Amino acid sequence: MSETTAVKRPPEPDFPAMTTEELIAYRDAENRFRASGAARAITGEPDPAAAIEWQELALPGRDLPVRVYRPASTGDGEAGTRTGLPLVVHVHGGSFVGTAVQCDWTNSHLAAHLPALVVSVEHRLVAPDSPLSNAADDGWDVLRHMVRHAARWGVDPARTAVFGESFGALISALTAIRAREAGLRLKAQVLVNPAVDVTGTMYDYPSIAEYAYSPTHALPQLRLLQRLAVPPGTDARAFPPLYADDLGGLAPALLVVPTQDAVADHGRRYAERLRAAGTSVRLTEYPGARHAFLSMPGVEQQAAAARAEIHEFLRAALAE
Repeated sequence: MSETTAVKRPPEPDFPAMTTEELIAYRDAENRFRASGAARAITGEPDPAAAIEWQELALPGRDLPVRVYRPASTGDGEAGTRTGLPLVVHVHGGSFVGTAVQCDWTNSHLAAHLPALVVSVEHRLVAPDSPLSNAADDGWDVLRHMVRHAARWGVDPARTAVFGESFGALISALTAIRAREAGLRLKAQVLVNPAVDVTGTMYDYPSIAEYAYSPTHALPQLRLLQRLAVPPGTDARAFPPLYADDLGGLAPALLVVPTQDAVADHGRRYAERLRAAGTSVRLTEYPGARHAFLSMPGVEQQAAAARAEIHEFLRAALAE
């Protein structure tokens, strides 16, 4: 039996009524699909000029998988040992579901053509026993590990960027803030369809009302995300970058916002706050594009244009 027929996407569950067991079963089935050959018609084929492998990082108190993308060897064997590459730490979207594999199309292209070492964080997904703080720590700890061991990985720590999509953009924005506080100077941050508010105000935007149930059932998923990410007793305002006291002095930002997206106004509002704080920001809107469009080039025509913009932004930011 072929992989295409063997791996099927699970039906969308009833998000508000999901039990913990149902959440885990759905997450596992959906991630098997996203990592399968059957999903490539949606998520796109990796760039053959990049080498891709899973590795495991020893982080404080845990081991964490990362998906590593390098410029592929040209046949002389030198590319695999190339040093001085810029570093891009990427975080996939999905929050309670998702895998780095779903972003192979974009990340392999960046690795091959910037060129750069791209490391995608397979963070702990939010769940009843794993709040947002775990995922945020994973993003930060991977960045810190990579910079501390830059020579081992063949990267130039002075040319480092963070890049995230959706919930991953939330993690990347938090990572950029933590980097500034730790004195780690980033060259750039790229935030694609970012969800940057997980407080009770996360629904108080016109885009939420307009796209709550079309083109996808976004609102039930956002409510589940909030319930899992900031459980009762958690100070929800301690996490959203949108409510950070100081957004000045951060790495220059590119915010990519698809307009047919419930959280489009999250990205717009964050761009306003960054700009008001004096942080360099470029906001680009893609009319008619849907949430997560960058990871769905097989069905979203504007994914290629967004990937090209991200490539050019990072190329300029990470230039020697």
